[in-house]
Amino acid sequence: MATIYEVSELAGVSLATVSRVMNNNARVSDKTKEKVLAAMKQLDYRPNSIAQSLASNCSNSVGILVSELSGYFYGAMLSGIESKLRAAHKHVIIAAGHAEEATEIESIDFLIGRNCDALILHVEAVSDEYLIKLSQGSIPIVLINRYVAEIADRCISLNNEQGGYLATKALLDKGHKELAVISGPLWKKDAKNRLIGHKKALKEFSLTFNQDLLVEGDYNESGGSNGMQLLLEKKVNFTAVVCANDETASGAMTVAREHKLHLPSDISIIGFDNTIFARHLYPKLSTINYPVDKMGQMAANWVLKYVYQNDSINIDNLFKPELIIRDSISAHNDSITPNLKIS
Repeated sequence: MATIYEVSELAGVSLATVSRVMNNNARVSDKTKEKVLAAMKQLDYRPNSIAQSLASNCSNSVGILVSELSGYFYGAMLSGIESKLRAAHKHVIIAAGHAEEATEIESIDFLIGRNCDALILHVEAVSDEYLIKLSQGSIPIVLINRYVAEIADRCISLNNEQGGYLATKALLDKGHKELAVISGPLWKKDAKNRLIGHKKALKEFSLTFNQDLLVEGDYNESGGSNGMQLLLEKKVNFTAVVCANDETASGAMTVAREHKLHLPSDISIIGFDNTIFARHLYPKLSTINYPVDKMGQMAANWVLKYVYQNDSINIDNLFKPELIIRDSISAHNDSITPNLKIS
């Protein structure tokens, strides 16, 4: 394998000049750069990135931890992060935490061991205390979809309480008073905050939250299917369903149709996330826009600003949800009571 010394000798330049070329240093003339690159190509020389990072204390790589590697939500998040960093000539190393504390900690340790310059973390199971302590270490961290007051400047989050409020208010404004909820796992802060927003909207309309109309789901389509089935089996009347996310809504809509219910005339349904398939469901799904791709880009911007010293970048730590009205909700007619019996 060729060495940097051989490249230096063939190109007729110093080791420092070869190093500047490899690091895209602007102080090297185009003519000298061409000579060095030609020598590298002729010798089939490939820089040792590990050695470079040890020498410069900069690996030009950023570690990313997400809960899962499947699905639109995480795909959009990762795409937003990677595209922004790639444009700045940085690389990413990705790990999954699967919303399990031990796995999240193991994955964070893995990324730290890869000599990453910074970590972008979408974590759900580790404690705030763990994250606060981690933030005091030598590797900068930024959190996405997580708010910890003590390190608020490192958090890129969505106002989930406002999102839950907007979803519920959209149905209340249409005259619905008996609202069911298929939530996300309530040990997760985003699901808990959306339910707080739901209750806030009910209170505004002088309505009482009905615990019997709450089913805890899992953010998956199967959770929506099971949730709707359980709601129908309870035989407690409801005219609309607030779903944890669009996947949950998709499952709920399927089960409702299987029971010969018409959407939205019998039951109105609203989702959360505004995934790409929401507008292709039938009826087209009303939802809350969750700009996770832009939040991913903002997390990458945080790294570029505070780790790679790009002071021209502005950081927006809190994103606002937006109501998207489509065809899955309609005005409630008090004279029509849907038939919610199991057939």
